[in-house]
Amino acid sequence: MKIAVFPGSFDPITAGHVDLVRRAAPLFDKIIVAVGVNSQKQTLFPLEQRLAWLRAVFAHDDKVEVDHFDGLTAHYCARVGARYLLRGLRNASDFDYEKTISQLNHIIGHGLETIFLISRPAYSHISSTIVREIIRGGGDASPFLPEEIKL
Repeated sequence: MKIAVFPGSFDPITAGHVDLVRRAAPLFDKIIVAVGVNSQKQTLFPLEQRLAWLRAVFAHDDKVEVDHFDGLTAHYCARVGARYLLRGLRNASDFDYEKTISQLNHIIGHGLETIFLISRPAYSHISSTIVREIIRGGGDASPFLPEEIKL
């Protein structure tokens, strides 16, 4: 079974994340959208809220599961039997960062492969960081969020 993990903080999940998962679905038997819990990272939304949003967004996607984990992504992949990581690339900066992480995960994960999908132009400007800033500033973030998320 080809299992991919799409890890992230999803604080919050964006329309770009959803597009990436749905585009990748035909490539895998199962995609686990997994919220990585990092106690050092300050999040805007609590874990349970982020998980609830993910479950709502992917409720009708049979190949998609939602989970969360602590620790290294490569160790989580080993626990769930995933041989692939799914990552999106919006720009050259993303590529440089993700390339390094993928190489480390390949070593730590004993051959764990990272599959990169390039963001569609309509989503390449969207990041959770920017969406959080819009929300903190009292702006309307709805154009960048899945329709299931109501703030």
